[in-house]
Amino acid sequence: DKVIISVDDIPDAEFDGVQTAQAPLDSSEVLLKPRSLFNDPFRPVGNNKIVLCDCWTPEGRPLASNTRQIATQLFDLQKQLQPWFTVEQEYTVFKDGKPLGWPSSTARSFGGPTTQLGYPGPQGPYYCSVGADVSFGRELAEAHLKACLFAGVRIAGLHAQPMPGQWAFVVGPCDGIDQGDHLTMARYLLNRVGECFGCVVSFDPKPIPGDWNGAGCPTSFSTLPMRSAPGGFALIRECMVKLERRHVEHINAYGEGNERRLTGMHETAHIDTFSWGVGNSLGHLRVSRTTEMQDAGFLEDRRPASNMDPYIVTSMLFKTCCLD
Repeated sequence: DKVIISVDDIPDAEFDGVQTAQAPLDSSEVLLKPRSLFNDPFRPVGNNKIVLCDCWTPEGRPLASNTRQIATQLFDLQKQLQPWFTVEQEYTVFKDGKPLGWPSSTARSFGGPTTQLGYPGPQGPYYCSVGADVSFGRELAEAHLKACLFAGVRIAGLHAQPMPGQWAFVVGPCDGIDQGDHLTMARYLLNRVGECFGCVVSFDPKPIPGDWNGAGCPTSFSTLPMRSAPGGFALIRECMVKLERRHVEHINAYGEGNERRLTGMHETAHIDTFSWGVGNSLGHLRVSRTTEMQDAGFLEDRRPASNMDPYIVTSMLFKTCCLD
């Protein structure tokens, strides 16, 4: 009957790591340490919570998959910089093996009836669209928004993407490690909501090959000095020099399958060449014209794939721009 107010009110737990391929048979115990607390939108009556945890060995070492701990250590090195992040999470909704809004046709082969994937009309009318003929999945996206708001996730909005059946939501701004926690919880809630609609959510960066936009996680980043005038824009320019120097390192850590998305087409720059610009959405990194004019603001890294690890991406940006 205890009222849970913070993660300090919740004891550590444990689970069998063999079942999740996180521990060997002869030492299968994995500890769960509570890190963030959210309201449970699926059990709205009462003081029900969802607890985000990270994983540790019984000996007190973070698991190799615990990228949150590494990020925490990096952010703690320069807390006074007050890093802020905002992430636009793009995703594709599938049902019955095809994206929402994509036609299918039945045909008979030697093996019996089959379903063949058809193609909708070309991109153009679907982005930020309204109308049942061009907007597919709004009920799911809106339900996810409501779940996040109830949970206390710092969600800032949503919109339909250029490819039919593809959507995006925005989480942030969040301080440091909170960005990873809130985006991770938002992804969890999205998959739970998808279950209610009988849909599968895909974070593949290029779920449909061909003349269709991929899915990314554009990540905006700033520190207190970058947000302060005069001199904020000069610091952002210095960040670009550092980020160019470590372009390959960042690309290698920004998600699987990103080479299928970063082709130089469909509003992307080519994966092999670093680029940035003011007001330029064709570069890997973008700075708004408002930031340039006000001499303060943020940079947007458009390289991360939709399946990126938010703890890795945010901490790498902070490390490269502020600690190197």
